[in-house]
Amino acid sequence: MSDENLQPVFQIQRVYLKDMSLEQPNSPAVFLEQEAPAIEVALDVGAEPLADGIFEATVTITVTAKVGEKVAFLVEGKQAGIFEARNIPADQLDPLLGIGCPNIIYPYLRANIADVITRAGFPPVHLAEINFEVFYQQRLQAIADATAAAPNETIN
Repeated sequence: MSDENLQPVFQIQRVYLKDMSLEQPNSPAVFLEQEAPAIEVALDVGAEPLADGIFEATVTITVTAKVGEKVAFLVEGKQAGIFEARNIPADQLDPLLGIGCPNIIYPYLRANIADVITRAGFPPVHLAEINFEVFYQQRLQAIADATAAAPNETIN
């Protein structure tokens, strides 16, 4: 084998909007409310192999705006990307998919969510920057905590 075949490869193949939904269960009455809505944001990331060296990474954001107990709007968006990642050491692949890829995808999702909210008739919600490295570490810690809390089971 030549050294060329062993060089790490990381390339963006495609970035695309995989899913977007908008619900406005209390429109048009919610537009008459004077109170500013409370905004809740939930985040999730994922990655799965599509083929040898080809992965799909996703970032999902759910934005819920409530005025009192009434939901003004709920927007869920899932932005995805197809990435080629070859000859990446195993210990570096998971962080690449869990940190690097979401950092590439997230700006597209932020813009799409702000656009949908604006088109729904509300002021845009500008989502904050996310430190995906911290998010990744928190997810690893949560998995470790869940594993430690589970009773020790023997596998037959």
